[in-house]
Amino acid sequence: MSTVRAKPVLMSSSSSSGLESLNTGFTKLGFIHFGELSNNVGVGLDRKLCISSVSNVRSKFLQPIKAIEDSKTTYLNGKKGDNFVRNSKDSELQSSDCDCPGISGNKTIKVSSVGKSTNIAWHDCSVGKLDRQQLLQQKGCVIWITGLSGSGKSTVACALSRRLNHKGKLSYILDGDNVRHGLNRDLSFKAEDRTENIRRIGEVAKLFSDAGVICIASLISPYRMERDACRALVPDGEFIEVFMDVPLHICEARDSKGLYKLARAGKIKGFTGVDDPYEPPLNSEIVIQVKDGPCSSPFDMADQVVSYLEEKGFLRA
Repeated sequence: MSTVRAKPVLMSSSSSSGLESLNTGFTKLGFIHFGELSNNVGVGLDRKLCISSVSNVRSKFLQPIKAIEDSKTTYLNGKKGDNFVRNSKDSELQSSDCDCPGISGNKTIKVSSVGKSTNIAWHDCSVGKLDRQQLLQQKGCVIWITGLSGSGKSTVACALSRRLNHKGKLSYILDGDNVRHGLNRDLSFKAEDRTENIRRIGEVAKLFSDAGVICIASLISPYRMERDACRALVPDGEFIEVFMDVPLHICEARDSKGLYKLARAGKIKGFTGVDDPYEPPLNSEIVIQVKDGPCSSPFDMADQVVSYLEEKGFLRA
């Protein structure tokens, strides 16, 4: 039986260069390499047929650029659909059910003044707090941990966040010292700045709660009026005040930062518990007491808060 051999195809150097360019291009696009193709087509096929095969592959799978552009889906406010059209003149997105007055032009925006800000407007969105809570499978709230310096606020906050994390719940801690490293770095410990410090943290905690996050604010916040002002920022029942009821002498004995020593020496003025008062909560949701003798672990204290959250339904949507 005779063997049929393919007739060699002579190629110029320019043709070879063009093939190499095509070869590189198709390799980048994820198509089969010429070398691989020629090895698989068999002895009876020549390189021209290989080129023809690749050409057919290209025409079958690669659409013209305009066709690709025309097939792109337009999204607006997270929705895709036939209601959205692109204006060929100004490329503005329009929708028959768009709730964005700046785009649809169907609504008049009313501006107002708040504090020192003028000509501002509140913009509502169709995705609300309930939607975010459903997504997270929990309910947003503010857990406000208050107490003297050294009472264990930050430690309990971290233990609580760890407990919630183990349960698959999202939380975030706004620690008084941590916030002063960034957002409130421009504030001192003068009376007016301490008030502003608490106000800002209250506003940020409100945003976290609205996002569906369990926000844990941990700071001395010595005055009832300021804590009550933060409580008023969120809906009823969503502000959970946790009072670290630890006697001054225990806090001062701990003195992990050495601040009580400096305050007693007169090097720090207006220090809460020494020469500035602390007003304990009168009706806090949770009281964690620490007395002389063996102290409960931070996780045991955190479990008191977790139990409250479970009872009130915050750990489910």
